[in-house]
Amino acid sequence: MTQAQAWQKKLQKGGQVDASATSKEDAVQRAQALGLGAFVVDCDRARSRSAVLRAVVKAVDFPEFFGGNLDALYDCLCDTVLDQKIGLFLWFDNLHSGDPALTDDAKAILAVCDDVVEFAKNNDRSFSYAVVHAGKHPDPEPGVSPTPYSGVREE
Repeated sequence: MTQAQAWQKKLQKGGQVDASATSKEDAVQRAQALGLGAFVVDCDRARSRSAVLRAVVKAVDFPEFFGGNLDALYDCLCDTVLDQKIGLFLWFDNLHSGDPALTDDAKAILAVCDDVVEFAKNNDRSFSYAVVHAGKHPDPEPGVSPTPYSGVREE
C-alpha cells in the first residue's frame, strides 16, 4: 500500500492523521476527492483558546450563535459532520501548542476532536483532522504591538 493510499484509508476511518506525511494542499485535495468537506483552520495568530475557536468558526463558517466554548465546538463540529454527505476533515495549521498560554487548551481542543471522531463513527460519517504544531509564539518586540487576530494593523 502506498503512502497516499494509507493516508486516504486513514481519512475514511477517521481520527487524527499525521500532518508531517503530506502537505496541507495535498491533504485537502485527498479529503475532497473522498467526498469529505475539507477546511483549513489558520491558528497562526491565535494566542488563546477563544482565538483558536474563532479560527475554527471562520474556517468552517459556523453560525453566529456559536457559544465560544468547548461544548459549543463539539456541537458545531457534530452538526457540520452531519451536514456533510461523507464527513469532515480539518487541517489545524500552525497551532501554537507549545505556547504556555495554549498548551492545555490545545490538548482540550484536540480531545474535543477525538470525541467528534466517535460521534461521526456512530452516525456513519467520518471525521479526520491533522495538526501542524508550531511551538511557542515569538516574544513581542519592544515598542511594536503584536499583529491583531484580524491580521490588519492600524496605521
